[in-house]
Amino acid sequence: MKVAIIHDWLDTNSGAERVLKSIVGLFPRADVFVLVDFFSDEDKKKVFKKNKITSSFIQKLPYAKKHFRNYLPLFPLAIESFDLSKYDLIISSSWAFAKSVKKHKNQIHICYCHTPIRYAWDLYDEYTKDLPFFKKIIVKLTLKYIRKFDLKTQSRVDYFIANSHFVANRIKKTYGRDSTVIYPPIDTELFQPHFKKENFYLTACRLVKYKKTKLIVEAFNKNGKNLVVIGDGEEFETIKKIALPNIKPLGYQSNEVLLDYMQRAKAFIYMAVEDFGIVPIEAMSCGTPVIALNDGGTKESVVDGVTGVKFETQSMESLNKSLEEFEKMHFEPQKIRDHSLNFSQQVFEQKFSNFIKSL
Repeated sequence: MKVAIIHDWLDTNSGAERVLKSIVGLFPRADVFVLVDFFSDEDKKKVFKKNKITSSFIQKLPYAKKHFRNYLPLFPLAIESFDLSKYDLIISSSWAFAKSVKKHKNQIHICYCHTPIRYAWDLYDEYTKDLPFFKKIIVKLTLKYIRKFDLKTQSRVDYFIANSHFVANRIKKTYGRDSTVIYPPIDTELFQPHFKKENFYLTACRLVKYKKTKLIVEAFNKNGKNLVVIGDGEEFETIKKIALPNIKPLGYQSNEVLLDYMQRAKAFIYMAVEDFGIVPIEAMSCGTPVIALNDGGTKESVVDGVTGVKFETQSMESLNKSLEEFEKMHFEPQKIRDHSLNFSQQVFEQKFSNFIKSL
C-alpha cells in the first residue's frame, strides 16, 4: 500500500509534530508532503526516518523562511498543487490546509484534525480586532476566501479523527461531519516521574496572547507565590517588565531544562483554551499536578481532585482561588503518572493502527 502523509508545514517541532512522528512511525516508507520545510537537520532526525519530504512552491518564494505565513492567500493553490494520484492511502495531519489536498475516488483520505482553521473560524474576531483599518479589510477578505475554500474542500476527507472531544464538536459545528477521537501521544518515556516537589509553580508555552500567560503572571504578582515561566514569544518582554521578584521568566529553554523544572514543580499552571494541550499531560507524566482552565482539552485531560484542580474562568480571581484550594489538598504523584499513561505514544499508535485496519 502506497501512503502519502500531508502536514501543513515544518517550522517548529511542537505538539502537531509529535503526532506526525507517531504517524510516520506507523508508515516508515510513506512520502511526506508539506507547504514548506524549514526544519533543522536535528528536528528531522527526531521526527522522520528515511521519508522523502516534498514541499510546495511556497518554499522558493522570497523571504519564505521567516515570513512564509504572509503568503497565506496562496496556500490553497499550493496545497492543491500536489499530485497524489499514485497513492492508495492519504493521511493528513491538519490544523489549516493539509486536509484540502486533491484525491480521486479510489483513494482513502483520513484526516487527523488538530482543529479547523482557528483564525478563520472560532478565533476570527480575536485575530482581526486590533488590526489597522486597511490591513483589517485585506485580512477579512482573505479569511472570507479561506473559509469558502475550507468548506468546499472538507468533502475531500473520507474520515475525520479529532484530537479531543472539544475539537470533535468544532468539526461538527464547522463542517457538519462526525469524527473519531484519538488523543495525541505523550512521550511518557522521556517525561519520567519525580516524587520530591519543591516550592514553586511552573507554566510553559509560547508566549502569545491567547495562552493568557501574562494573566497568570499578574495573578502571581498578586498572590506572591513563586512562579517559573518558560517560553518565548511576543509577550516575553512585557512579562519580564511586569514580573515581581517571586517570578522567574526564563525565556526559551531546552527540553532537558523544561523536564527538570516540570519534575520539581509543585504544580503546573495552564490557562489557555486549547484544542487538546500536550504540555499539561507531560507535566502529569512527571507526577506533577496541573491547575488548569475547565475548558478545551484540559477539561478532558485533568481529573479534578486526582491529577489537579480546574478553575472556571480566565481571570486572576478564579486562578488564585484554585491555588488556595490546591494548597489544602494532597496529591499522589504515582496516581497522576498512572493517569498520563492513557495518553502514551503506544496507546496512540495502537488506536490509530486499529482505526486504519477497521477500514
